[in-house]
Amino acid sequence: MEVGNINRKIIHVDMDAFYASVEQLDNPDLRGKPIAVGGNEERGVVAAASYEARKFGVRSAMSSMVAKRNCPELIFVKPRFDRYIEISNQIREIFLEYTNLVEPLSLDEAYLDVTENKKGNPSATMIAQEIRQKIKEKTGLNASAGISLNKFIAKVASDINKPNGQKTVPPEEVEEFLEKLEIRKFHGVGKVTAEKMFQLGIFKGIQLKQKSEEFLTEHFGKSGSHYYNVVRGVHTSEVKPNRIRKSLGAERTFNENISSEIFMLERLENIAEEIERRLKKSKVAGKTVTLKIKYSDFTLHTRSKTLPYFIANKEVILDTAKELLYQEKMKNSVRLLGISLSNLNTDKNVKETHKKEIAMQLKFEF
Repeated sequence: MEVGNINRKIIHVDMDAFYASVEQLDNPDLRGKPIAVGGNEERGVVAAASYEARKFGVRSAMSSMVAKRNCPELIFVKPRFDRYIEISNQIREIFLEYTNLVEPLSLDEAYLDVTENKKGNPSATMIAQEIRQKIKEKTGLNASAGISLNKFIAKVASDINKPNGQKTVPPEEVEEFLEKLEIRKFHGVGKVTAEKMFQLGIFKGIQLKQKSEEFLTEHFGKSGSHYYNVVRGVHTSEVKPNRIRKSLGAERTFNENISSEIFMLERLENIAEEIERRLKKSKVAGKTVTLKIKYSDFTLHTRSKTLPYFIANKEVILDTAKELLYQEKMKNSVRLLGISLSNLNTDKNVKETHKKEIAMQLKFEF
């Protein structure tokens, strides 16, 4: 069998319904009830849903109105990001007891490379069990994990036995695991791509594997080569402890649609202040300012401007955002405004090389 990087043991740890679980942990009255973090009964977007809410089809990124329609008993809870960050840092400390090769993807999930670990434990499966147990003891929260020879398979595996479970895919089982996997469960294959694959007769990994790289590139562009490789267990991306940030931004959804430019400028000033705070914390600056506008009919517009120098202060960010706002006349009342800064000064230090390392996978203890 062809796979990449022969001696790696990767764990993907994913907290179960993290934001919602924190709210239920801190407020016993919410336990066992369907809750949504973010939004409200009239508008907004669900940031996270408890497992009780998911039974009714409530999902993150869903409109609050749709969520309430799916689950009339749904309880909306205001997010408390300071609390989520506090617990996320506690979890990160546990990870670092085992390895310094920790790549956070968000507050509630991370990759760990435990090929060589601080405990000298040859079993990545046992390490994942220990980590999940320590998270439960320290925070009271449940975590799930996937364990395999690369990040892609570990990420897919962490979903298999959710919630509060784990799945190991050892080297000798990778081929069978990927061939039997439904195409919708391949990490990175969204709804649109899945539908396109269905039309091409690709429903599981085995059908994907039967297609040539040329065929997949023809139908899926650059992603075609990615699909060709990952279904063969080839994914050479390393666990990067210091992930390079590509952009930084903030946005606000309003309780009521706004049409006054004065109100919009007030909101943009608040957003610019938030971005300045985040830029200082991350010690980065950027050149490209992008304004995001979502109208009351849910149409989304973005406008960008690239400056000849790096910026990190709210005044310049706000002035550029104002300029972008006035580029076109407002088409409707506005429900969301956002600003992001990209083309960051970290980008010039990034020289990612993608070597395709295809070798016979040696069997070793997982």
